[in-house]
Amino acid sequence: MPRHEPLTTTVSTKGQVVLPKVIRRALRWRTGTRLIVENTTKGVLLRPDSAFASTRPEDVFGCLAFDGPPKSLAEMEAGILTEAKRRHAGD
Repeated sequence: MPRHEPLTTTVSTKGQVVLPKVIRRALRWRTGTRLIVENTTKGVLLRPDSAFASTRPEDVFGCLAFDGPPKSLAEMEAGILTEAKRRHAGD
């Protein structure tokens, strides 16, 4: 995002700040994007909040039930390839 002059904004009486459009577009921050605000030694840091709560593998392992015989590695790889081809057929 090359620029010649620093981008500026103003804090409103309600404490709101409008982020310049060029920044929002570059970061793909649309209306409703939740941001985490951190006070750092270099200034205020804004970063998008995760849409999902943090989880560990052991928290979710085995949570999807499968009723049927186990799949072989070859069957799993074939299924992944088939889905990848389906998703990218229009590219």
